[in-house]
Amino acid sequence: MPKLPLEGIRIIDSTYVFALPYAGGQLADLGAEVIKIEGPGRPDITRSGGLYGSFPDNITGEDWWNRPSTYNLLNRGKRSLTLDMGSERGRDLFREMVSVSDIVMENFTPRVMRNWGLDYPNLKKINPDIILVSNTGYGHGSGPYSGYPAQATTQEGTHGHCWVTGYVDDEPSKAGRSFVDFLSTWSAVFAIGAALRYRKNTGKGQWVDISMYQAGAMFLSEYLMDSIVNNREGTRIGNRHPYYSPQGCYPTQGEDHWIVISVTDETEWSNLCKAMGQPELETHQDFSNVLERKKNHDALDQIISTWTAKNDRYDLMHLLQSEGIAAAPVLDGKDVHFDPHYKHRNFLERVEFPEHRNMGTRILMGRPYKFSNTPMKILNPAPEFGEGNEYYLKELLGIDNDRYDSLVQDAIISTIPITGDPSPTPDPKEALERHQIATWDPDYKDRLQIS
Repeated sequence: MPKLPLEGIRIIDSTYVFALPYAGGQLADLGAEVIKIEGPGRPDITRSGGLYGSFPDNITGEDWWNRPSTYNLLNRGKRSLTLDMGSERGRDLFREMVSVSDIVMENFTPRVMRNWGLDYPNLKKINPDIILVSNTGYGHGSGPYSGYPAQATTQEGTHGHCWVTGYVDDEPSKAGRSFVDFLSTWSAVFAIGAALRYRKNTGKGQWVDISMYQAGAMFLSEYLMDSIVNNREGTRIGNRHPYYSPQGCYPTQGEDHWIVISVTDETEWSNLCKAMGQPELETHQDFSNVLERKKNHDALDQIISTWTAKNDRYDLMHLLQSEGIAAAPVLDGKDVHFDPHYKHRNFLERVEFPEHRNMGTRILMGRPYKFSNTPMKILNPAPEFGEGNEYYLKELLGIDNDRYDSLVQDAIISTIPITGDPSPTPDPKEALERHQIATWDPDYKDRLQIS
């Protein structure tokens, strides 16, 4: 197999929750040695399940902290080293790891690494060519928000995303769960590649300071430019478009099945009318041009919905796309697993877990890109808590057995979290009744062909 792009790069991944843990998982796919750092008393909250993912087969298990789906997706391919960073002994070991590593990733508020003496000026003293990646809500510095803690679910408000998300004349809305987290994921992966190239050319490391607030604002650049240039504020338009009509999300055959359709010019409008079997609509006075169609969009949506509701969403997609009209079914989480194109791209990968973990084969998302000369896959499952303690501390750093045993005794390191509890695992039938989940397949393993 060809050498992976990041083979030989060692990354200390002292990050939690979504944004940078997922970046670390992507970097592990690229061949980097990624070491997830967690405190014995501060395990990653994605290990708890519940809001942060389901337990396989809805079974908590004796080692529940190693089992939740989100943890295993985000941290695939990594090793695990536990260190109590609240103690000087833990921080000293961290410093020793920095001395033999290439990259450090952290997502604490700015004061934390500084108070520990582990900010960039101090890390650079330990390892002059180290690359530090910091991911915070508002970036480091002296700005009025810099010290604020943040999470993606609230940042959509502060950078303006919520203002333009929602239906006309309705309240601002979020988009999904943690959209901005994943903007930071891709920002970090790109920035690390650029920093490694810079180091290769100059021999110098540097500090990558990512602000989630700015990553979100960058995503809204067209609205910001419209405001600056035209003094015009964006507004909530639901599923419609400021210039195209019709555009919307329409019901199809099946329970809660939908298709999105966007007509961008008069030729497409003519083709849509013919596809619906209503060619007379093309020249109807209420729909004869885009301005009239926008003015009468509600009535037009009713006509389109009546037609789409009688048809299968995939059949409609193929029909409309064959006529040059942008159209696609709305997929839920279950649909994604069976979508033929995702399968063809091998985007959903089968990952085998060691037998002792009692998780069998699981399906995890791969990467949204392929390399023509470097076949890639998820190399290993996410690590068990502290599975790499002995390797990194004894073999890599060379500490003796007595020192290692004292670290265990004093809970500086651990292979079992000393705090935390698993989230409750409600019965799937009850969760359906409470609308906590949209659907449930008792035979999901057979349908996915996993063990």
